[in-house]
Amino acid sequence: MKKSLLTLFAVAAMSTTALAADVKPALVYGTGGKFDKSFNEAAYNGAEKFKAETGIAYRDFEPTGDTQGEQAIRNFASRGFNPVVAVSFAWTSAIEKVAAEFPDTKFIIVDSVVDKPNVRSVVYKEEEGSYLVGVLAGMASKSGKVGFVGGMDIPLIRKFECGYEQGARSVKADIEVFQNMTGTTGAAWNDPVRGGELTKNQIDQGADVVYAAAGATGLGVLQTAADNKKLSIGVDSNQNYLHPGSVLTSMVKRVDLAVYNAYNDTKNDKFTGGVQALGVKEDGVGAAIDEHNKSLITPEMQAAVDKAKADIIAGTVKVHDYTSDNACPK
Repeated sequence: MKKSLLTLFAVAAMSTTALAADVKPALVYGTGGKFDKSFNEAAYNGAEKFKAETGIAYRDFEPTGDTQGEQAIRNFASRGFNPVVAVSFAWTSAIEKVAAEFPDTKFIIVDSVVDKPNVRSVVYKEEEGSYLVGVLAGMASKSGKVGFVGGMDIPLIRKFECGYEQGARSVKADIEVFQNMTGTTGAAWNDPVRGGELTKNQIDQGADVVYAAAGATGLGVLQTAADNKKLSIGVDSNQNYLHPGSVLTSMVKRVDLAVYNAYNDTKNDKFTGGVQALGVKEDGVGAAIDEHNKSLITPEMQAAVDKAKADIIAGTVKVHDYTSDNACPK
């Protein structure tokens, strides 16, 4: 009896190992650091959730430059990792190349589209989430002036700004919107000092709410707004807790879902390629309201953001996507 029980346990252990071996997840972050409290950290949280629920470990890599990203993606694929998730538009050409070299490996890219059968492309309707936080900014502003600090000057980040502007104008037609981009290279995602300087400049011009869509650079935006007793808006992860009572809201972008679903779908043999576009309707983007910012949100503001969300889902409000024509309606 003892022997047969031991055999049973051994077989069970082998079965578990065999199942776990089918998924060997890897994650390559964007430049800006794993713990940016924003975009990359949201991806990390998705991987950690999968690990906690399944007991399956993953490997990750933090590139500090663009060449390291492609090297990491190829390295993971060549070592049998599957699926390999790359979180950043910056890895588009890398995924195109490596996915072709490893057709049996599943790849996921966040914030870009790669048309390959073994690639899932997860993109977000950032303009919709930004519209919602813009509604709150427009209603919270006492000066009639709000600001936006972006990271790298690319159409994706202008999509955030344009949605924000549309939301603010929907509640205050004559509102003034200041905008600055931090830079034109990947370093723009990790420069909180510069983010703070740009924020101070906007505050000096009268902005009393500043929205950051800049990765770790945004930490400088939130800090400077708090220091000057102004309001800020966080991005990607819920950043309300960083400066309670100063962060008006956060435009949450569920990058964690993209990572978690990629790993889980591969584990359950439900992986599909193609494009997934996540907006307000899909709960892919939204405005975070919790115990850290609820004192800043009046019943009228809550009602307005709820109505805007319902209107976007119903299609009665269509938020213009900057990347569709590289323009923002005024």
